[in-house]
Amino acid sequence: MKTQVAIIGGGPAGLLLSHILHRHGVDSVVLEKNSRAHVLSRIRAGVLEQTTVDVLRQNGLGTRMDRQGHAHDGMKIVWAGRESFFIDVKKHVNKRFMAYGQTSIQEDLFDAADRRNAKVLSEVEDVQLVDVATDHPCVTFRHNGESVHLDCDYIAGCDGFHGVSRKAIPANVLRVFEKEYPFGWLGILSETPPLPDIIYANHPRGFALASMRSPTLSRYYVQAPLDTKIEDWSDDRFWSELKARYPKELADAIVTGPSIEKSIAPLRSFVCEPMRHGQLFLAGDAAHIVPPTGAKGLNLAVSDVFYLSRALAAFYSHGSTTLLDGYSEMALRRVWSSVRTSWYLTNLLHRFPQASDFDQRTQEFELDYLKSSHHAQAALAEQYAGLAFEQ
Repeated sequence: MKTQVAIIGGGPAGLLLSHILHRHGVDSVVLEKNSRAHVLSRIRAGVLEQTTVDVLRQNGLGTRMDRQGHAHDGMKIVWAGRESFFIDVKKHVNKRFMAYGQTSIQEDLFDAADRRNAKVLSEVEDVQLVDVATDHPCVTFRHNGESVHLDCDYIAGCDGFHGVSRKAIPANVLRVFEKEYPFGWLGILSETPPLPDIIYANHPRGFALASMRSPTLSRYYVQAPLDTKIEDWSDDRFWSELKARYPKELADAIVTGPSIEKSIAPLRSFVCEPMRHGQLFLAGDAAHIVPPTGAKGLNLAVSDVFYLSRALAAFYSHGSTTLLDGYSEMALRRVWSSVRTSWYLTNLLHRFPQASDFDQRTQEFELDYLKSSHHAQAALAEQYAGLAFEQ
């Protein structure tokens, strides 16, 4: 086989990259190790920055999102014994968010791929990236029991944190920055109407988050120890613990119901540099992981794809490598901005097991300062909304 761009990974980053490249007349082949059903079963993020919404609309992927998504203007923060306050992103930076689940985006991308008869191969095995530092890279793999050799000009590694792409970069080239947090998030998805706002809670019992996927689909989380077992948490126990972390008026407004998905995830900050080695470019979780506190993971994947697709389109349309050569540095500027925001919110809103009285008091006064300062709220709104794309 031969193509211009081999894309490793058929999640949102890989399929979106393939879709945008097709619109620019660039050929690609997408290789995904899992089945389509498995990819669609993954429950992930659902809060989209304005830039992500714009990218989807500009590329003909916004119809269902605009019909089913729920726009909102910012986030509310509550903490024990204090009044809540609202970070009004629309007022401060004139941007909005869209609550629209990653699973729905994945469905939209698969539908678009089917309409254009895209080359998307599922359940591929033994993927190996070969000669990525040369002008003639290739990818070898097995599909339907046959060995396949795929020649290409470039490789896009969109295969997530555990994928093979990042491992193809030599250890003496790659620099890794990582921080692990001493707790996880226990989350449920329920077919119940959500609260009107995204609401973060800091409470002596731990962090909580009320979020949404649609007007009829709610997503809730509570901070939990890393050794938490899902089987120990019935729906009733979860709802009781969630409500205990919110003020009574908010707790009473939470509509409970059977969970349709329940999971626990550890929190980690991870960035690798550079995001390019030879003809290999990393995008999305293959290059960076952020705690979900800032709702940045999917949005960073989309910004990577925006930069990379623009760079590849420029090369194939008029032979310019300027944007390709600058891809890693440009993408990393936005990555580190989001990593910092997610780190800040994680430290601000969670109760850390080993925190001293000093740590706890400074956290409380940071919340007080944020509540009382227009400038502090504007700065957080700017970061929470995400930086504008560089031109």
